[in-house]
Amino acid sequence: MSDHTPAPSLYAAREPIFPRRVSGKFRNLKWIIMAVTLGIYYVTPWIRWDRGPSLPDQAVLLDLANRRFYFFWIEIWPHEFYFVAGLLIMAGLGLFLFTSALGRVWCGYACPQTVWTDLFILVERWIEGDRNARLRLHRQKKLDFRKARLRLTKWVVWFLIGLATGGAWVFYFADAPTLARDLVTGNAHPVAYTTMLVLTGTTFFFGGFAREQICIYACPWPRIQAAMMDEDTLVVGYREWRGEPRGKGKRTADSELGDCIDCMACVNVCPVGIDIRDGQQLECITCALCIDACDDMMAKIGKPRGLIDYMALSDETRERAGHPPKNVWKHILRPRTIMYTALWSLVGFGLLFALFIRSDIDLTVAPVRNPTFVTMSDGSIRNTYDVRLRNKHGEDRLFKLSLVGDPSLQVQIEGTELDTVNVTADTAQLTRVYIVATKDIAPAMAETTPVRIWVEDLQSGERAYKDTTFNGRGN
Repeated sequence: MSDHTPAPSLYAAREPIFPRRVSGKFRNLKWIIMAVTLGIYYVTPWIRWDRGPSLPDQAVLLDLANRRFYFFWIEIWPHEFYFVAGLLIMAGLGLFLFTSALGRVWCGYACPQTVWTDLFILVERWIEGDRNARLRLHRQKKLDFRKARLRLTKWVVWFLIGLATGGAWVFYFADAPTLARDLVTGNAHPVAYTTMLVLTGTTFFFGGFAREQICIYACPWPRIQAAMMDEDTLVVGYREWRGEPRGKGKRTADSELGDCIDCMACVNVCPVGIDIRDGQQLECITCALCIDACDDMMAKIGKPRGLIDYMALSDETRERAGHPPKNVWKHILRPRTIMYTALWSLVGFGLLFALFIRSDIDLTVAPVRNPTFVTMSDGSIRNTYDVRLRNKHGEDRLFKLSLVGDPSLQVQIEGTELDTVNVTADTAQLTRVYIVATKDIAPAMAETTPVRIWVEDLQSGERAYKDTTFNGRGN
């Protein structure tokens, strides 16, 4: 080889994929899921929920400024982040469950990348036409007025979808009507505009141009899913023993041709551009559109459906021998999926239990250690504590403080001679509290004495406590 011969390129330029329109039960299911998920995403910030005069009336709100998460009648405080952690664990277990039972069904139906890509392809098909028309437009080298008009129209609609996506996202973090007015008038915080700009750009690029590249290269899930799948997992597959040898000839009693007529319908509808007849591939997102396309073609040539179908590897030998596959529920209900379901349910019941038993009042106690104690002029020993009282009610409540421990200890609240403090509705109020021991009693002379600070809501009777220690002279 000559020194001047250029080395062959290891990079193959991406060829855009233009999926053909298809109808069928799986495509209809994807339309329904797309409509429901997009509806929930765009509409939820505008749902109102009356929580009283001192609380926000947005049904779902992540109030970062006040460190609260509101979800309809549920209010999550910062110290209750374990609820969010529990929901994330449930989401992970749910993903494991569905993957072990039905493969990448999440990717094919409900993943945001899939949902928005479906929406962008719908817009593209509406403006430029179905697959053949879009292919001709793509291969047209000359940029004439028609091509420029179609492309510009498509990109403008994509941009508006991206803008609505970014706008809906920021509405979850502030009162939606107020923020919408501020965004239009230019009075919103720069963070809101920056977030919208980033989400608009990523939605426009991921849904319009990257598409299957995100699923194949950027998403780690295709490489993780194999650990959750086995021979009983139902995935989209091709019944090669029924379809081969494929060909376009006429099917007769003496014909050796299989049911596959090599029409390429399954390839033309695939959003990631693979041929399912080549076997399971990392790129497959289990969207089942190839099943709809193949079933439609089988109906036209008078063959039974199911040449491409959801199937399990363990059924291959049975079907090759002419036996029917196992019942679908025998594939789904097996030890692995039962274990995932049990763990998922256990975490869910645990969160529900914690939600229903949690109190509407709470406190935290932080002893002031600098100094650990103060000797008063009469010889008594005083410890200082910062007590944070939480009132989760929608109205002000009167809290009474008391001690459990040595009965000779006295509790005092800074700024008042009373043992009660008024806590504002739905706030965590910091209160300075003193515990005093006269000089001759045991807690004053001991190094430490365990005590328990109680708080009681005088209106409802609810009580809560925290354990701490009282520091004496130690002699």
